[in-house]
Amino acid sequence: MSAARLQRALGLSDEELLQILGADPLAVIAGEEDLRPEVHVLLQLLGDDPPPRAWLTAGRPSPLERLKAQDFGGFEDALSDYRERGFILRASSSRANSP
Repeated sequence: MSAARLQRALGLSDEELLQILGADPLAVIAGEEDLRPEVHVLLQLLGDDPPPRAWLTAGRPSPLERLKAQDFGGFEDALSDYRERGFILRASSSRANSP
């Protein structure tokens, strides 16, 4: 099942997957969501080496927040940036100015 593969690849909870797909649990269980083009495109974008879960929740908006808002283009841009530059951690501005 493609939706299940997407869930595993990104380490998504059931609720996160449902929100990203805008689906109800029965549609996912029945495999109806496996046919959605978004699922196949996301799996192709992720390939065999998905980013770590920490990347998915980093930044504002985070890649996960983009997916939940069904901003697939924004997620694709963030993933492209990750592939080019890697996962970059930055200190928050309040911590960066602390002694």
